[in-house]
Formats: sequence, C-alpha cells, structure tokens
Amino acid sequence: MQPGVLVFGGSRGTGLEVCRLLAARGEAVTACVRPTTDSAGLAALGATILHGNVLDAASVAAAFAAGPFRAVIDTVGGRRGEPRPDNDGTRNLVDAARAAGVRRFLFVTAIGCGDSRGAVGPRVLEFLGPVLAEKTLGEDYLRASGLDWTILRPGGMTHDPASGTAIRTEDRMAMGVISRADLARLVVDCLDDPATIGRIYHTIDPAIREPAPLQRGEALPGGPVR
Repeated sequence: MQPGVLVFGGSRGTGLEVCRLLAARGEAVTACVRPTTDSAGLAALGATILHGNVLDAASVAAAFAAGPFRAVIDTVGGRRGEPRPDNDGTRNLVDAARAAGVRRFLFVTAIGCGDSRGAVGPRVLEFLGPVLAEKTLGEDYLRASGLDWTILRPGGMTHDPASGTAIRTEDRMAMGVISRADLARLVVDCLDDPATIGRIYHTIDPAIREPAPLQRGEALPGGPVR
C-alpha cells in the first residue's frame, strides 16, 4: 500500500483545501475529524474519514495505526467556548507521529506565535493572546520532537478563491492576509520540499493590501478561531 497523508482538521477551511489539493493529484488522503463534524466535503473527495479528537490521545494513536502514512498535516483550529487543542492536541499528535514512525509533520499556527509577537497589533494580542500562547507551546513541542517539521503561520484569513500570489517568508515581522485556498497550496508545496524542513514561515498574500480586521483594531469577527 502506498503511504498516504494523514490530515487533522480536514473537514473545513484550510484543512479541507489541503485535502482537495492532495486528492486532485492522486494522494491517498485520510482525515481524522470529530464524530459530530460535517464530513460531506471530505466524502466528496473520496478521502478516508476517521473519527477522533486530537485532545484524546487514544483516538489519535488509532488514527495513526489506520494505515501507512508518509506525513501528517495539522490544521486543527478551535471555536470560542470550547477546549483549545493548540498545545495538548499538538502534543498528542507529535507523540503519536513519533510512535508510528511518521517523521514528516506540517503544522499551521498563526502569526503572533513565538518570535513573531511583534508582527501583530495590540488588538490581536487583546483578543487572541491566550490562543497564541497555546499555539506557541505547541510549536515549541514540535520543534523539540526530532521530527521533520515545518510550521506555517498565516495572519488574517479569507474564504476567497486562490489568487496564486500568496507567498511564504521567513521575515518574522511580515503580517498580512491570505485566502485559505492559497494557504493550502503553500502547505502542499512545503510537503513536497525537503528544504522547508526545520523552517518557520509566515504566509501572506502581498496582493491583498487591506490589513486583517484585528490588525486594523476592529473587534474579533464571529466564527472559528484558527
């Protein structure tokens, strides 16, 4: 059996776009989602769908045992009012990847984590400071794991179609907006490029001139916090 790609957070947003790109090129895509998640988009792609929760170490280990995988991609977000998966969930994924011998690990976090705190405005820190702190702990755990990791940090995100003008940069002060479709393309590009192992990238679209809402000082919009 050809090793596939295991995606967590693949039911919507960036994760679903990643699965769409992988499936379109013939990859064996397996997505692990929560039992209550709408998986219609994944089913339409022909992806293998597993049920689990990144905060449940046993279900994460079971997902890794479901097949041979050449890589794991973590795009898990969270919703306000629910337990955040950014640190504990990431630890479960990293531990399971190591135990299963899956070395390649791509992790989508956010600009404002770790050494990029200075790239975001005070409104971002006011609303998302605790989330960024949890994501930073997840990044740190992955970086110390010995796995072949790549971290991608988006800023503001949209549901607009891919523009094809998005970039990844190692400039820790880079801040901007990117569509989820373009972010997915950059994730898949990194999956294929061993030169990205051990690197952290900010992902932005220079063609989008308008800052993200929080960066402009506006209140946090409704919906999921990724």
